[in-house]
Amino acid sequence: MRNTLATVFLTTCLVTPTFFAKAGDIKMDQQNILATIETMTAAFARGDIDAIMSTYEPMATVVAAPASPVLGDQALRDMFKQFIAAGVAFKYGKHEVVVAGDIGLHLMRWTTAPGPNGEQSALSVAVLRRQPDNSWKMVIDHPFGDGVMKQSQ
Repeated sequence: MRNTLATVFLTTCLVTPTFFAKAGDIKMDQQNILATIETMTAAFARGDIDAIMSTYEPMATVVAAPASPVLGDQALRDMFKQFIAAGVAFKYGKHEVVVAGDIGLHLMRWTTAPGPNGEQSALSVAVLRRQPDNSWKMVIDHPFGDGVMKQSQ
């Protein structure tokens, strides 16, 4: 029995290369995830919808407003066009990236310039997946990730 468990464990380690990821590999994955986020935010700032969409998987979901998920290529394009047309400018805070194999979690606080409703701020939470070419794309993007904490009990 003990030998069987050892064999299963070793086979799993050999078949799953990310099981014992090296610190350098995780650091590179974190940098690649940050590059995806930076590509998206830079594309948003210049109004480049195609570049924005290139950072998302085809069936990605984006929470356009608290409790309002949007999915599908055309719906996402329309949503991003509306945000860009509104002229909203964002400032981004520090990033935190957690990697588990082929899944990444990105956390970042954003704020807007003061407007008629004052300054807005929230926690952006994004889940990314490693692609076959080793790039990372967003699967879930929730710019209002801390909304549940802001709701009254």
